[in-house]
Amino acid sequence: MLNILCCVKQVPDVNQMRMDPETGSLIRAGVPSMLNPQDSNALSAALKIKETYGGQVTVISMGPPAAEAVLRECLAVGADKAVLISDKAFGNADTLATSYTIRSAAETLGHFDLIFCGKETLDGATGQMGAQLAQRFDAAFVSSALLIKELDQDKGSLIVDRELEDGVETLEVRMPVVFTMEKTNYPTRIPNLKGKLAAKKAQISLISSMDIPELDRTRIGDPGSPTKVPRMFPPVLPEPGVILNEGSTQANVAKLLQIIAE
Repeated sequence: MLNILCCVKQVPDVNQMRMDPETGSLIRAGVPSMLNPQDSNALSAALKIKETYGGQVTVISMGPPAAEAVLRECLAVGADKAVLISDKAFGNADTLATSYTIRSAAETLGHFDLIFCGKETLDGATGQMGAQLAQRFDAAFVSSALLIKELDQDKGSLIVDRELEDGVETLEVRMPVVFTMEKTNYPTRIPNLKGKLAAKKAQISLISSMDIPELDRTRIGDPGSPTKVPRMFPPVLPEPGVILNEGSTQANVAKLLQIIAE
């Protein structure tokens, strides 16, 4: 049976976030959280594999206790198990520390044949997690996966279309493999009432730093994060443009020359 892992993240709705002009910090209070949109496409791909070839899908997320909400969303559309990695010791982690923590926690759950994640997150948008997870799991890596066309469990291999800037590349890869997914063939799934009710009652496993054997605490959270963000700045917006409509081309040119001269 295929053992499938899907990594998801709870992110703030960036369209509603504001920045404190004095401290340069993002104001998260009162901002609603949501399942990272591209992670929902990765989950859709994982579920499609399960429906076609069988298997079990485990969703995993690192975050505060409130992140249970997005895990229940994943259970509602068909994921089998949900795991939350949550501990203050994991706080202020960059992608390097996060990928180490996710791999360390996943090892307590068993071996995974396929690992899915979104291309990037709304809040960080680094696009680094997929490649780092592949390195951590010692797995093949297919970025921008467009379509998983065939899976041969006997050979332990897959045929995958991968999107490039100038076309599509078809690859054969051996499991284990990490994918970052394009949304084209794997749209976000909408839960039905039965799924929502089941997800409300489902048990979500909690993994803390104390639950991971031989965890290197120098590689998690703030101590394990070489990337530091001391301050953020809002983008400097350009001055609004001017539309010239003086009634004729000659008048527009005259007005333009006047503006340039001034």
